[in-house]
Amino acid sequence: MPTATITSIATERKVPQSIAYTSPRDGVVLERLAVSGMMAEAGDILFRIADISKVWVIADVPEYELGSVRKGAVVSVIVRNLPGTTFKGTVDLIYPEVQMQTRTTKVRIELPDPDGQLMSNMYAEVEIEAGAGNPVVAVPNSSVIDTGDRQIVFLDKGEGRFEPMDVGLGVRGEDMTEITKGVATGDRVVVSANFLLDAESNLNAALSALASDEVKP
Repeated sequence: MPTATITSIATERKVPQSIAYTSPRDGVVLERLAVSGMMAEAGDILFRIADISKVWVIADVPEYELGSVRKGAVVSVIVRNLPGTTFKGTVDLIYPEVQMQTRTTKVRIELPDPDGQLMSNMYAEVEIEAGAGNPVVAVPNSSVIDTGDRQIVFLDKGEGRFEPMDVGLGVRGEDMTEITKGVATGDRVVVSANFLLDAESNLNAALSALASDEVKP
């Protein structure tokens, strides 16, 4: 019961014929269970009211990209039926579970919607800012050769000499990949046609192994 009504009854010692119940916030009535003349007990739901000035967007983030997602990160959202319009929100919650079938985790994004343009169950594309964080060593995506069992980049040693180097990978972006081990700041890496070097390295290794077998007694 509203505090003002309780105070009025205590002061005037009179119970009013009707009492106004005010919604705690503005919104849209999603469900009305109250009807004229019905009895209601404490805890009964009379109305369901949604505040649509802010909405939630639930995004599925791949497991391997979770390391770059943090609570409070800025998010850009585009919905299909409003092309050219970008909504800005923030990461509100990262669910503590990875889906077994899709290997993704749900991330809840809080999005201001003062004009009521967004509706429930719309499809949307989201872009989550990873943030600056600490400086890292990164190379162009084209530099990394991924065989499935190992990841390699070729270091340029000068004078036409190249050395394959096993590396550890971190966060992968649209153009660059973080290198966690194997490459240091200032190293020169091959950024294109490295698959040719890889093929030549495999050929040279095979020829070396063959030559070694031939000289054995």
